[in-house]
Amino acid sequence: MAEGEQKIALLAGASGFVGTLALDILLDSPDVGRVFAVTRRPLGREHPRLANRIVQFEQIESQLKGLTCHIALCCLGTTIRQAGSEQAFRQVDIDAVLAFARTAKAAQAQRLVVVSSVGADPKSKNFYLRTKGEMEQALTGIGFPSLDILQPSVLLGWRREIRPVELAASVVAPLVNPFLIGKREPYRGIPARTVAAAMVGVTRSGRRGAHRYTYSAIQALSRIKPVRPVK
Repeated sequence: MAEGEQKIALLAGASGFVGTLALDILLDSPDVGRVFAVTRRPLGREHPRLANRIVQFEQIESQLKGLTCHIALCCLGTTIRQAGSEQAFRQVDIDAVLAFARTAKAAQAQRLVVVSSVGADPKSKNFYLRTKGEMEQALTGIGFPSLDILQPSVLLGWRREIRPVELAASVVAPLVNPFLIGKREPYRGIPARTVAAAMVGVTRSGRRGAHRYTYSAIQALSRIKPVRPVK
């Protein structure tokens, strides 16, 4: 697409912690003309540039067949506690993410942006990090011209539901972050709004190929401003 042309965005996970913030930023972005937000349940909000598509992620490829977009952003994710089992966790964090990615590729998206986790590694002994690593590895094989994987550590901010561990982290992180330097910097807690802004910012970067971003790079991406759209 031409520089300055308004983009059509496809967003998954728009009702989640980062996804809600990403949706707000996309709808406020002058370089985004339309946002297709795919969710399991209605978002319950209206906006002239928002189209909420209710889907079953097991059937998302057929349900969104024929849709076209320029960029795709994926904020899908859960916890083992919410999912109920490791298998159910993998169905969200791998199966649903890959189904969305294939749908975006079929919709002609040239860039996929995904939220993963710092320390993601398909060979990790930690189930959560191993799952995220397997997801990342699988995404690289889908063939997007641009694949951007954000790897934040603890997400800071207020969720709709209270998670005791993350609530504690939100209090401790500002005190600990200054001591996490050098190789430890990627493990700094980071505001969810910064991650959401980085997801949108990287769509303006022009970078090609597959790239992974941790704390300092996510901060930088969050500050990329939109190009004034062509009228």
